[in-house]
Amino acid sequence: MLACNAPEKKAGSSTPLTDTTVKTGGNKLISIDGKYNVWTKKIGEGKIKVLLLHGGPGFSHDYMECFEDFLPKEGIEFYYYDQLGCGNSDAPADTSLYNIARYVEEVEQVRKGLGLDNFYIFGHSWGGLLAMEYLHKYQSHVKGAILSNMTAGMKDYTGYSAELKKKLFSARDIAVYDSLDRLKKYDSPQYNDLLMNKLYSKVICQIPVSNWPEPLMRAFKKANHNVYIQMQGVDEFHVTGNFKNWEFWDKLPQIKVPTLVLGGMNDEMNPVSMKKEGQLLPNSRTYLCPKGSHMAMYDDQQNYFTALLGFLKDVDSSTFKPDVK
Repeated sequence: MLACNAPEKKAGSSTPLTDTTVKTGGNKLISIDGKYNVWTKKIGEGKIKVLLLHGGPGFSHDYMECFEDFLPKEGIEFYYYDQLGCGNSDAPADTSLYNIARYVEEVEQVRKGLGLDNFYIFGHSWGGLLAMEYLHKYQSHVKGAILSNMTAGMKDYTGYSAELKKKLFSARDIAVYDSLDRLKKYDSPQYNDLLMNKLYSKVICQIPVSNWPEPLMRAFKKANHNVYIQMQGVDEFHVTGNFKNWEFWDKLPQIKVPTLVLGGMNDEMNPVSMKKEGQLLPNSRTYLCPKGSHMAMYDDQQNYFTALLGFLKDVDSSTFKPDVK
């Protein structure tokens, strides 16, 4: 009787929405220096908040999209951020903007723009370099840090790259590469074939290039080579850009926040050097994915995210214990 007398609910009706805030799917532009906009996007909800610094330099957040499969379901909120000159952000033609010191200040402006404090900073590759420099100046805002797949100095990086060239290239490969290098034919099919199939497929991502994950391929296609050349050089073997003299080893002991040094045993970064990095950081844990390369987030995914999630949860629950030094 009561059911018969209840008001009939119209098909498709729902509770009226009262929040009139304009929704953007988590996307937000943040003003940098009052001149430019950089793009950010919030993913998930949670008290653990992580800001991602992508690699490159000149790449974009796209290759990090695999984080969506692991962090949100653990109650972790994270933020993509395309650095100036990258991805969805403004890309000024003025190459003098693309330097370490200015990017550090950019990260701080992004932090303020997102309202983050007591947050976690994650940096991969060049993003790891940027995270180190940010921590050196602004670590009071940071609860924990992840330095992923990055050594602490360019001399170490270039020295190991030279070793990898000898190890992964045949004598004929080296002759062809050096010949093309002398002629500066960096856009030639032969040159790029050597890089992609003899180097990148071994130390960047060990999945065959033809089967690389779509987000990774998309990031390569979207890369801003002007930024890359300005800061790094024409490729992994040529560090001629403005961070060619960067060295951070002596500053590592000044980073006091809990830190995870995360890498791969088959990385383009020297595993021995990443272990050294962890030893010099006073409050750190080091984990090198046994099957991982520079993109261990893809080619040793389960180990990579187990280590990352374990670190975040340990720090957040105040149970983090650093490695014995």
